[in-house]
Amino acid sequence: MINHLLRGFGALSLAIVPLLAVTPAQAAQAPQGLRAAEVTTFADAIGQVRVDDEDRTGYTRSSFKHWNSGDLADGCNTRNEVLLAEAITAPVVGAGCKLTGGVWLSYYDGQQVTDPGTLDIDHMVPLAEAWDSGASAWTPARREGYANDQGAATSLVAVTARTNRQKSDQDPAEWLPPAPEAQCRYVGEWVATKLRWQLSADAIELEALKVFADGPCEDTVVSYQPAP
Repeated sequence: MINHLLRGFGALSLAIVPLLAVTPAQAAQAPQGLRAAEVTTFADAIGQVRVDDEDRTGYTRSSFKHWNSGDLADGCNTRNEVLLAEAITAPVVGAGCKLTGGVWLSYYDGQQVTDPGTLDIDHMVPLAEAWDSGASAWTPARREGYANDQGAATSLVAVTARTNRQKSDQDPAEWLPPAPEAQCRYVGEWVATKLRWQLSADAIELEALKVFADGPCEDTVVSYQPAP
């Protein structure tokens, strides 16, 4: 339950982060045993992303084991852990972690959803994109950790299946959420995920991000915690 609350709070804070100023003292604070979060401007965050060509050679979705048993010993897999964490009205949890009731907000398109079966859990940086950007060199265990990452509220997000499938494995040069008000949050979370996992970006992707940093998203703040 604590993990669910922390994750939900993290998602909310990122939704409003362009409006907030974060002091160095606040940025340095972290729970004992965890690395402090890095907090920076969107433009500076983009500058920290390594530029490299993408290579999809050898990629298969099965290279990233998901959904595993999640972070909690509650009988729920990662998919359902995310649904529990992001519900704006909590569902009833039945036997085998069957979820009934509940309300979710798909921030990509602003749609309110009451049937969890119509939601997908999107990997903010898709698995294929992660493979292209450095995950091909990881161990299977690290790829599994990436595919089930509940250590950051931005890594996995519950959204309508329609928008997730429209996005597919595209980067922000190719696809953005259809809700204009969601786009600065989205590109900020994209960069945060790349930095969290030390993934690279290709030149076209980076140029697309810089357009947002120089324009509508210049006040967006990026906060991320390096993955274990």
